[in-house]
Order: sequence, then C-alpha cells, then structure tokens
Amino acid sequence: MILNVKDKGLVVLTGCGHAGVVNTLKHARDLTGVSRIHAVIGGFHLTGPVFEPIIAPTIQALKEFNPGIIVPEHCTGWRAMHLIAKEFPDAFVPNSVGTRMVIGV
Repeated sequence: MILNVKDKGLVVLTGCGHAGVVNTLKHARDLTGVSRIHAVIGGFHLTGPVFEPIIAPTIQALKEFNPGIIVPEHCTGWRAMHLIAKEFPDAFVPNSVGTRMVIGV
C-alpha cells in the first residue's frame, strides 16, 4: 500500500516483501511520481541464510532513500532488524502486536 501524506511524502506498507524493500520503494516512487519516502513499514524479507547476504546492500540503499520512519516487521529477521536499528537510530521504530502509529500529524 502506498500513501502520499501531505507535506511528508510516501508511506509504503509492505507485506512479506518478496520483491525486496528497495525494489518496492523504487516502484512506489515510479508509480506516484513522488520522490520523498517518509516511512516504510512491513516485512523486508531479509531473514535466513539465503537473504542475509543482501542485508548490507539493503541498508545502504535505505540510506539513499533516507526515510524518516522505518518499521521492519516479521520477515525482516533479527539480524537485519538489529542493524537497521543501529544504522537508523532516529528512524527505527520497534513494532509489536498492538502498536499504534499516527503518521502525518
């Protein structure tokens, strides 16, 4: 799901991001013509030995998008989640059942 929040930019909600969060963010920008990514929330599909080698390049690409809010969820995996928290201390938002977010206020 892609939301364009006035004066903020795009909020991109992913499920289990099999296409990759970087590809998903690029596609969101292409579809909307909006370049600013305000928030990315969802599964980044970076867990397990097959996907863990792309954690570092994914984090590097996220730095180029420079989202204000990053909420990695279920299939992101704990290794990627910890590195995202370390690399984006001001943007990382931990999430769990019952978390409520208000964006655009």
